[in-house]
Amino acid sequence: MAGSLRKGSHVTWQTSQGRTEGKVEKKLTSDTTIKGHKVSASPDDPQYLVVSDKTGAKAAHKPGALKRTGGA
Repeated sequence: MAGSLRKGSHVTWQTSQGRTEGKVEKKLTSDTTIKGHKVSASPDDPQYLVVSDKTGAKAAHKPGALKRTGGA
């Protein structure tokens, strides 16, 4: 899955409110902070910054938590 995700890929993932959809904004390969939360990422263990289609909220997810959908 990780190799097929890139900026603009349309994906779905599970949240506490249920399944949501959005787009990959970028691949994270170094530690960063999103909304005050530290995100641990590296080239060997990347995460993806995704933006919700519904709310515009940004979050980081590991590749295994994301499922590519029919979008870009």
